[in-house]
Amino acid sequence: MFHHVKELQFNARVSKPDVRFAKLLLEQFGGPNGELKAAMQYFVQAFGCRKAAPDKYDMLMDIATEEFSHLEIVGATIQMLLTGVNGELKNAADESDLTKVLDGSAAKEDYIHEAMVNPHFFIVSGGTPTLTDSVGNPWSATYIMGMGDLTADLRLNIGAETSAKMVYENLMKFTDDVYVKESLRYLMTREVAHFQMFQAALDSIQPNFPPGILESDPRFSNKYFNMSKGEDFKGPWNEGKSPLMGEEWQTIEDPLQHVRDTNGLLDEKAKGTERTEKSVQSANKELSAERKQTVDKATAPKNGIMSWSVYQDTEKSRHQESSISSK
Repeated sequence: MFHHVKELQFNARVSKPDVRFAKLLLEQFGGPNGELKAAMQYFVQAFGCRKAAPDKYDMLMDIATEEFSHLEIVGATIQMLLTGVNGELKNAADESDLTKVLDGSAAKEDYIHEAMVNPHFFIVSGGTPTLTDSVGNPWSATYIMGMGDLTADLRLNIGAETSAKMVYENLMKFTDDVYVKESLRYLMTREVAHFQMFQAALDSIQPNFPPGILESDPRFSNKYFNMSKGEDFKGPWNEGKSPLMGEEWQTIEDPLQHVRDTNGLLDEKAKGTERTEKSVQSANKELSAERKQTVDKATAPKNGIMSWSVYQDTEKSRHQESSISSK
């Protein structure tokens, strides 16, 4: 159940209208890295863990709802940046002059140019925020990513927060309005906070690597194929031990010859790892059984009924009725 509070989470302010920056800010209103994308992604992901991982469900719903609050902040800022435009567009008189509304910061010709680049924003919407990115591409559900596995979804969310943080960071370079920058800095900071929340939630799930259930093939999990010609570089990605599995990296200096020598990798041998095909299959079965048991137990019907929520007043009433009938 959603309950809208009319005050913004953060008191967004604007010193003067700025049509051009309003257009840029649409990127975080209806763009692929924007607030609506984040809100819907976390909202959808939450459904899959409502019973099996109620703590992660609570976190995802809380953050999703906060992202809707951020969408409201962005929308309010855009509307304030367009102050006067909406009313002026409703002025049907021939002498209507948008340059006066724009406080001289942009000529009427510039406004017309912007309108031609993104007509829905200025012409169709009448000077109000639209669910598009900064060049008019409509918001799409294809922006939403989710795999139905918490270890995968949380990593996707960490990536989403990273992208959103960088967009805000870049947007701050295109405005001199200290009040707008204040709002953008707040929104950027909340992306950093959410990043840490998702990372902490991921760390609380063990094991959480690799994402999903199945272990990786020990013949290939620590192989580094040198696939380019020229100066080569060494680093923790191809020497020493792999950071998450602790296997010794095996560099294949001549991938073409190696593929030929191993019959297209079919005869590849596992090296630098203690894992074997037998241990992998055993781990697959063990984790599969554990995760299945957790989900089945959490989602099992009670008295033949599956209920999403438990309402306290209803439970209290039932308890009272049960007590009376027993007397």
